[in-house]
Amino acid sequence: MSRIGVFICHCGENIGKTVDCPAVAAAARRMPGVAYAADYRYTCSEPGQAQIRTAIKQYGLTGIIVGACSPRMHERTFRKVATAAGLNPYLCEIANLREQCSWVHTDRSAATAKAIAIVRSAVARVQCNTPLLPIHVPLTRRALVIGGGIAGIQAALDIADGGVEVILLERASSLGGHMAQLSETFPTLDCSQCILTPRMVEAASHPKIRLETYSELERVDGYVGNFQVTIRRKARYVDWSKCTGCGTCWQKCPQKKIAAEFEEGLGRRTAISIPSPQAVPNKPVIDRANCLKFKTGKCGICQKLCPTQAVNFEQKDELFTEAVGTIVVATGFQTLGKEYFELYAGGDHPDVITGLQFERLASASGPTGGGIRRPSDGQEPRTVVFVQCAGSREPATGRAYCSKICCMYTAKHAMLYRHKVHGGRAFVLCMDVRTPGKGYDEFYRRAVEQDGVNYIRSRAARIYPENGQLVVEAADTLNGGERLELRADLVVLASAAIPQSDVRTLAQKLGIGYDADGWLSEAHPKLRPVETNTAGIFLAGAVQGPKDIPDTVGQASAAAAKVLGLLSNQDLQRDPIVARVRRMPPPEYSTCLGCFACAAACPYQAIEKEEIKDRHGEWIKTIARVNAGLCQGCGTCVSVCRSKSIDLDGFTDDQMCSALEALEV
Repeated sequence: MSRIGVFICHCGENIGKTVDCPAVAAAARRMPGVAYAADYRYTCSEPGQAQIRTAIKQYGLTGIIVGACSPRMHERTFRKVATAAGLNPYLCEIANLREQCSWVHTDRSAATAKAIAIVRSAVARVQCNTPLLPIHVPLTRRALVIGGGIAGIQAALDIADGGVEVILLERASSLGGHMAQLSETFPTLDCSQCILTPRMVEAASHPKIRLETYSELERVDGYVGNFQVTIRRKARYVDWSKCTGCGTCWQKCPQKKIAAEFEEGLGRRTAISIPSPQAVPNKPVIDRANCLKFKTGKCGICQKLCPTQAVNFEQKDELFTEAVGTIVVATGFQTLGKEYFELYAGGDHPDVITGLQFERLASASGPTGGGIRRPSDGQEPRTVVFVQCAGSREPATGRAYCSKICCMYTAKHAMLYRHKVHGGRAFVLCMDVRTPGKGYDEFYRRAVEQDGVNYIRSRAARIYPENGQLVVEAADTLNGGERLELRADLVVLASAAIPQSDVRTLAQKLGIGYDADGWLSEAHPKLRPVETNTAGIFLAGAVQGPKDIPDTVGQASAAAAKVLGLLSNQDLQRDPIVARVRRMPPPEYSTCLGCFACAAACPYQAIEKEEIKDRHGEWIKTIARVNAGLCQGCGTCVSVCRSKSIDLDGFTDDQMCSALEALEV
């Protein structure tokens, strides 16, 4: 016989203002199977939890209902309360009286009636619940970090310092990401390289970290604690085990005029090169598309002059598989190229550059040695116009979001320009200025008060060349919309931060979600900001959305903490709410037809094939089997099963039908 306890939470005023909570508790006492019912202002508080524990023991409750907020908020909290009182946690159900009732109603009597119906449905459901036991999954104590920027480096170092082996995967030939391209960082204007390069060296030399640069993720199989990742190590045409990084090869290479990606196209590199002097590892790769040996069959100077015989034109891509327990995705972002802005001098004028290109001009290791020069003629620009929100906050172009970092790096650029070009003038065209960080507003004020820096509330409408200069058309919105024509020697676009071009492909390999803009989605924006809906896969840095360096490092350390917490146990205890193919006694064994529609629909690849044989070992049929380690309990397979052979534990047909029938009373 069921003895159900019902606990109605006022949730402060979130529920209590719209729903008559004492009336709901009184109605619950009259429901069949209910042995105890009460209401309390804050049931999630310690006194509220103590009330539940006491009632379970005193009244011998066989199940409990908590009428409160969303199960996503506090279901785990109340299940822990049930466990502490000796009740199986899966005999606890949440009746959502906030999101599904009080927040969507204004009529108190109607909301109260609906709340009573929701509680009645939950009471009927919990009487069909059965005790469930956690699933135990073995763990591989090794982590994969995808991305070698500051987020990936920080996550890898924190995990490795916690005693766990890390594979740090980076598709470029060096660590560093975008931070390695920066000149100074806001709001302290300290050297980016001085902060980053020691971390790069530390990651490369850490005994628990294995670098896999110039490599990409090819495939992911398995599940949390037991992932099998296939990695493609791209052909470098240089044997790094022999290479000493002496530089002879790239110094003698005749192909010297290739646009350098690290320099954002402003500098030149050779066909065999390292990205930058600070590269880690400091080993070159051959650019097959531009190498004369591959294009014509001639040359081969690098191979002839290499003192260690490290150059190998026959090298091939390698595929290898590694077992890891968790994965951290830290692949970062890219910036919108100027070619997207046709109204800005056609999108191809050399003196219209992006903010990242300006960083390379300002960097002491950049193509101009830190001097601000016009790309077209190498002259020092006397007037520079900085255009903010270039591609950001523009719903018409599909990017309605704020890129977050642009206001701050534009302020930094204006100050750096005035520091390097004495007597120069800087104009900043902006609609709004956002400074969401510690010390950021003070930094912005320094830029505004800098002599020679002028902020104008406007957005550039058009840019065109005229008489060796660029004319920027705009309107001063704080001065009655006065039309402006600014003549500039250089225009710098604070171009939008956008997801990596292949991030959707990566997300599909990993089985994780992404939003309409292409940023990877977290499991919960407040309570699980670094987790994904695929267990064991975590997010770090700007792969989730635009972030500055402090936020990126903080999230990377948070992801590392999650990894260490998950791998701290001997095995993994998982939620038992997973799908299950019903088994029958011989000779049928199962009603499963073996159509595998469930396998096609499963977003987590959790459906496997199982051969059913008789007692003599003869094959009878092939049916579906759910891998409990992979299953996330979404229920998709249940909905598509043609023979109704799949149940979702915790959401069985009996439970759901009982809940629905109770609503009709």
